[in-house]
Amino acid sequence: MVATDEALAEVVAAFAAGTGPVAVDAERASGYRYGQRAYLVQLRREGAGSALIDPVGCPDLTALGEAIGDAEWVLHAATQDLPCLRDIGMVPTRLFDTELAGRLAGFARVGLGAMVENVLGFALEKGHSAVDWSTRPLPEPWLRYAALDVELLVDLRDALEEELTRQGKLEWAHQEFAAIAAAPPAPPRKDPWRRTSGMHKVRRRRQMAVVRELWTARDQVAQRRDVSPGKVLGDAAIVEAALNLPPNSHALAALPGFGHRMGRRQLEQWQAAVDRARALPESELPQPGQPLNGPPPPRSWADKDPAAAARLAAARAAVTALAEELNLPQENLITPDTVRRLCWEPPAAPSHESVAEILTGYGARPWQIEQVAPILTEALLTDAEDG
Repeated sequence: MVATDEALAEVVAAFAAGTGPVAVDAERASGYRYGQRAYLVQLRREGAGSALIDPVGCPDLTALGEAIGDAEWVLHAATQDLPCLRDIGMVPTRLFDTELAGRLAGFARVGLGAMVENVLGFALEKGHSAVDWSTRPLPEPWLRYAALDVELLVDLRDALEEELTRQGKLEWAHQEFAAIAAAPPAPPRKDPWRRTSGMHKVRRRRQMAVVRELWTARDQVAQRRDVSPGKVLGDAAIVEAALNLPPNSHALAALPGFGHRMGRRQLEQWQAAVDRARALPESELPQPGQPLNGPPPPRSWADKDPAAAARLAAARAAVTALAEELNLPQENLITPDTVRRLCWEPPAAPSHESVAEILTGYGARPWQIEQVAPILTEALLTDAEDG
């Protein structure tokens, strides 16, 4: 484990002098700690070997990021690791995502273990993926497991590049990788409390206010204690409190999730959140559902706009058939949301050019547009002829 500035300087020099792509991975402590910070960063490069870096002891890895800045970074499921790597100063300019490459190549199972076994014939040691990586010192078996995650990543990358070339999809992959590398950080989620598990049971605005107040109070406690919010109070308990609107902490204690092991002060803290929601004037209660940014749910299209529903049915069938023909998942060929938006608000005169322009506006890559613009234009025109 590299945990000092001196040791890190040696790693930076070694990786700067290395050659070829750099395998990169990060371990978080999801389910144990608050947020998504990295607790271990693993790297491997030809000529430099492997390195396991402790971002707690070395919180700023900007120098390392710059030392390998010109190299291609090889990650598996890059979008999961890039946010926590960015937080510690590591931002790639070029990358190769072995999971996404596997999807584009048509592999049914794209987890790292399955891919390494399928493509390279090696079985990776399993069993430590869901451990608490914030543990210090990290046990040696965990470190060995972590090192194995980058051991064969460049070999896997090379084999997948060959396969994508054979299928004529390498340029598609390069466009996808470039889009991931260029994507800005995701903006903070609006009203994150609405994603509370079981929220579909909460119908009334006053109940929604209870969810919001409890979620916010729990988040503050979790952040202060640096623990996963679920360890502070479960989603199911929040929903129970919302549905029952308990008038006092005694009634709250009788609900599932607030029972025997919870102290009086904790109960009073949660009850205070419920009381705040109960006291809110009607005008300050949350509105049911989030404001729609885009078309309504497709199940309502037949009633609201039968022509749009027909367009969507034709477009979905065409995309499904083409994805099967190209041997890749539909959502990688074109996102379902893009198809919905196009079908809900099609161009006045559907043509290859007008459809391509709309798809570009929604962030579709050139290869996707080349593949789907003809079939989506046809779907829109078929509907117009039927009408």
